[in-house]
Amino acid sequence: MIEMVVARLGLDSASKECVVVLREKDGTRVLPIWIGKREAESILLEMNNVKRERPLTHDLCKALVLALGGTLRRVSISRVEHNTYYAEMHLEGHSGWVQLDARPSDAIAIALRLGAPIFAASELLSSDSDDQSLASPLPTAADSDLTSEQLKEYLAALRPEDFGKFKP
Repeated sequence: MIEMVVARLGLDSASKECVVVLREKDGTRVLPIWIGKREAESILLEMNNVKRERPLTHDLCKALVLALGGTLRRVSISRVEHNTYYAEMHLEGHSGWVQLDARPSDAIAIALRLGAPIFAASELLSSDSDDQSLASPLPTAADSDLTSEQLKEYLAALRPEDFGKFKP
């Protein structure tokens, strides 16, 4: 398993679906995973440290893990079958370790909230040459001076085509 980081979000021009691109933490290989718009928004909000007045589902999951005294130790994206990626959330709690099956998009959104590392099976990774075509205009906390309110307004006005283009 290789440790990954969320590199960016984009929109696949062929399918018009959102894509989260994971990149090796200390490398150049990538793993693009097609996800739903709501999950993409949740990941983007967390990446930009935007908090909603009411918790989103992934915020609720974080609260449940913490309220039960648990720790998310890692997320593993382990395989792909019939174009569907599979992930597991590895949790530690009072009664020991638990491994939960999860959609990668949900697992990534929760891992970001809990500061847990994300791993992927090495055989799922590809070279980053295709990643160069994903030009996402979405601001991130690292490269933007937007206030929280400005970012909320920006996100509220987003259209699917604003996510950029991804050409596999």
